[in-house]
Amino acid sequence: MNPIDNLKNKIIKKSASISSAEALELFIEASGRPWSILSAASEIREHFKGKEIILCGITNAKSGRCPEDCRFCAQSAHYQTDALSYPLKTAEQIIADAREAARNGAEFFGIVTSGKRLKTKKEMAKIIKAIQGVREAGLIPCASLGMIDRGKAMELKAAGLFRYHHNLETSRSFFKNICTTHDYEEDIETIHAAQEAGLSVCSGALIGMGENISHRIELAETLRELNVDSVPLNILNPIKGTPLSHMKALPPMEILMTIAIFRFMLPDKDIKLCGGKEKNLRQLLPLGIVAGANSLMTGNYLTTTGRNSSLDHEMILDLGLVPTQDLITCKCSTGKGAPPCRKFLSGHKRGQ
Repeated sequence: MNPIDNLKNKIIKKSASISSAEALELFIEASGRPWSILSAASEIREHFKGKEIILCGITNAKSGRCPEDCRFCAQSAHYQTDALSYPLKTAEQIIADAREAARNGAEFFGIVTSGKRLKTKKEMAKIIKAIQGVREAGLIPCASLGMIDRGKAMELKAAGLFRYHHNLETSRSFFKNICTTHDYEEDIETIHAAQEAGLSVCSGALIGMGENISHRIELAETLRELNVDSVPLNILNPIKGTPLSHMKALPPMEILMTIAIFRFMLPDKDIKLCGGKEKNLRQLLPLGIVAGANSLMTGNYLTTTGRNSSLDHEMILDLGLVPTQDLITCKCSTGKGAPPCRKFLSGHKRGQ
């Protein structure tokens, strides 16, 4: 049996994961046999996640003027870009965006704000009102509001927030090449604060910033140690005016193998394809799901456009999989604050 199948069987039969060293060996092995790792990752995804593909929408609720110097970001005040700048939207505007996402088939909806953290109690009050409206619109509310402490996290949890999003972006060892205005440990502390408050946590990567596969594996190991629930994978879309505007696009097959490595290392986590997926994977976009992703960000992103959500729905069905909008809610209890238990129209997926 070849090394790829050996590691796949180890994960499936023992509900185990693989070490960073094994992940690097796997990537090297798969470089000459890419279709083998994609196939194996697809089996791992289906074993742990079934045929369900989660769709998520977001709104850029507050844009631009960010004091951080993240070298990829169009919203940084340090760079001259064409990104819009505006203050925090009203709760009603955010809720309207959520309803639009629901019409487009999203199940989760993220409220995203620029800046290191929310500045005022008035802003927090708007966010809390919006979270409640998102729930009333039938979506699972998520938020990405920068750095938070345990107190703020508990306030968000009490308002009905289900998941807090805070990307690490890259590995600890590469982070100094991407941002100098805050320390990596501040991001880790925010994740811990959200978890301590009982929030689900979404944290992931932006690849294609000059890092190598070892850095990506290091990040996957960190995310595993943190035990985050959802791992978004973004691919750099170079923005004119930012320091990374010159970066050469990653080859689509390298992106697909990276997705597969994340699935091998994080077999039971949600892995979500996000920003830059259309631009960088191009005609190979459906293979992102084959490579191990079980979630998609659908619709537009923060400062760049995505694609029509109907195409995502069509793609999922064409792969023989099931978008979450085609599932129905189960009546079994999943605990206060948990997302609704889902079942396939043909039978129960989890719970009793």
